[in-house]
Amino acid sequence: MTTFVDRVELHVAAGNGGHGCASVHREKFKPLGGPDGGNGGRGGDVILVVDQAVTTLLDYHHSPHRKATNGKPGEGGNRSGKDGTDLVLPVPDGTVVQDKDGNVLADLVGQGTTFIAGQGGRGGLGNAALASARRKAPGFALLGVPGEARDIVLELKTVADVALVGYPSAGKSSLISVLSAAKPKIADYPFTTLVPNLGVVNAGATVYTIADVPGLIPGASQGKGLGLEFLRHVERCEVLVHVLDTATLESDRDPASDLETIEDELRAYGGGLEKRPRLVVLNKVDIPDGQDLADIIRPELEARGYQVFEVSAVSRHGLKELSFALAKIVADARAAKPVEEATRIVIRPKAVDDAGFTITEEDGVYRVTGEKPERWVRQTDFSNDEAVGYLADRLNRLGVEEALAKAGARAGDAVAIGDTEDAVVFDWEPSLAAGAEMLGRRGEDHRFDAPRPAAQRRRDRDAERDDAQKEYGAFDPFA
Repeated sequence: MTTFVDRVELHVAAGNGGHGCASVHREKFKPLGGPDGGNGGRGGDVILVVDQAVTTLLDYHHSPHRKATNGKPGEGGNRSGKDGTDLVLPVPDGTVVQDKDGNVLADLVGQGTTFIAGQGGRGGLGNAALASARRKAPGFALLGVPGEARDIVLELKTVADVALVGYPSAGKSSLISVLSAAKPKIADYPFTTLVPNLGVVNAGATVYTIADVPGLIPGASQGKGLGLEFLRHVERCEVLVHVLDTATLESDRDPASDLETIEDELRAYGGGLEKRPRLVVLNKVDIPDGQDLADIIRPELEARGYQVFEVSAVSRHGLKELSFALAKIVADARAAKPVEEATRIVIRPKAVDDAGFTITEEDGVYRVTGEKPERWVRQTDFSNDEAVGYLADRLNRLGVEEALAKAGARAGDAVAIGDTEDAVVFDWEPSLAAGAEMLGRRGEDHRFDAPRPAAQRRRDRDAERDDAQKEYGAFDPFA
């Protein structure tokens, strides 16, 4: 049975926003008391939270589909719908969040660090919120926005200060068991360690964590053995400790060749491992042949610049010196780091000249893509002519109509909003004015054909400005 999982593909879906309500207040002697439709509730987010008590991604391996709850629709009487409940997913410390293409979205380190993996959909506005000086009694409401759904990859990289690396059966598990309170599986055959083990070491005033990584073999960086699967767990470590077996029974191996093999695999893997500080531990010197080999090989390793320690997990020879040497390296590394290292979350800001949408021409179809236009389309009830007119107003204020004209679109050309199979396609009918009070399709309301008095034009312009400021805030598209 699988008990440790350090990489999973997770399918998350945030909650959908609730639909707004189109309602008119009614009471005795007041049959049309004005719009009172409430707003829909916000959909719940999917949130990843670092929890120190979680050490594996096993739960998501068994249940990879996770969905937050939807927002409730609005109701009459200005009653807004209830927001959906956020879905909080605990993940281990050191979890890296990626998209399916391998782009890093977040690197979660530290208890309580959060990342919104799926954004809940906005609730639709009710007709009470859509009322304005020009549109006193809207007969429509906005639909809720679907929640964000995407596939992400969670990859666990163990957060430890020291990593023990070496061949299988070099004595790494025995070493971590005597340096700390960890109790890894220990046996006299290779690959007894199938998952990284973590232990906490106290050395004077310094407390640090030490990781026992499954044994490496030649070709580990290309996927042989367990090396490739677990080499990621040493990427965060401040110091690497080569554990060399001085009492191996294999005739084709010796500590020097073992060290070169492991170094080659670390260089091939990359990730900055070749730059980490190193110590060399000659293990099993309690065995006579092991001590003899240690005496022979130690001068050669020291000549290469390595700091060498002779230890025995059985007799505990040399463990105190090793633990304090590791503590000094860890303490120096911590002092060299910034006081507070923030969790890295990748932010991709929009360009300052971003219009909010783009227009491309594909086989005679002008395609409009952008966060706002696509969201507005999803919020529109196309069975309601007023709602369609309101959408036309919003697109016009954003500058879509002007951009289409500049792109060469003419009356009757096909225009698609969205870049998916669910894109809305319509025949473009250019117009200089539109309104949600229109009872037919845009361009067919002949009330705009007759000339209007100057005072009426000023009132209409002021009303449009009020609507725009209500929708966009301080930004005035008519300025």
